[in-house]
Amino acid sequence: MSTWANLGLQDSASPLMEQLIFFHDHALLILVMITMLVGYLMFMLFFNTFVNRFLLHGQLIEMIWTILPAIILLFIALPSLRLLYLLDEINEPSVTLKSIGHQWYWSYEYSDFNNIEFDSYMIPTNELATDGFRLLDVDNRVILPMNSQIRILVSAADVIHSWTIPALGVKVDGTPGRLNQTNFFINRPGLFYGQCSEICGANHSFMPIVIESVPVNYFIKWISNNMNS
Repeated sequence: MSTWANLGLQDSASPLMEQLIFFHDHALLILVMITMLVGYLMFMLFFNTFVNRFLLHGQLIEMIWTILPAIILLFIALPSLRLLYLLDEINEPSVTLKSIGHQWYWSYEYSDFNNIEFDSYMIPTNELATDGFRLLDVDNRVILPMNSQIRILVSAADVIHSWTIPALGVKVDGTPGRLNQTNFFINRPGLFYGQCSEICGANHSFMPIVIESVPVNYFIKWISNNMNS
């Protein structure tokens, strides 16, 4: 999760987020190069005392400043398209999680395992543990196995919500009457925090998401305990 003075992106916890960070750095490098070039040209113009009385046209320079930006745009567009298709790729999922947005909480269903269902509410500040995170911790975390392909189905019961976990590179809109899906792969254990990213009413800020990534054997134990109870 983001902490104080963390100006960059969060550390990735999935291959997709790694690719998003690589693309961000790639695009940022191109932007810095363009800014430096344009800044240098503008700076030199202020101190340029040369005058050419016979300059009527500059076809060569016009060709350069038309073709060069097109090539630069290709260097951004091709990796972007590759990443777009990677994000939409659905592999063979090991676990399917269904998330339904409500005003203002999330409900989850593990339909692979005898339909385990629960609601997840934000813990109020006055009930928060000493080591809890205000406005981010919930009473029921989503438990998911690491190193497994996860499919998530997202919908909403009332208005448009958006299920977003920055560390996993996942943002899926939940729309009433529709079922959107995406997949992700968590490559390390830990707690990953997210929030609704679509303005959904008065308490939009108070419906966080917490994913607890655990080894597969711990996940199987958790599933067994919940199915027995």
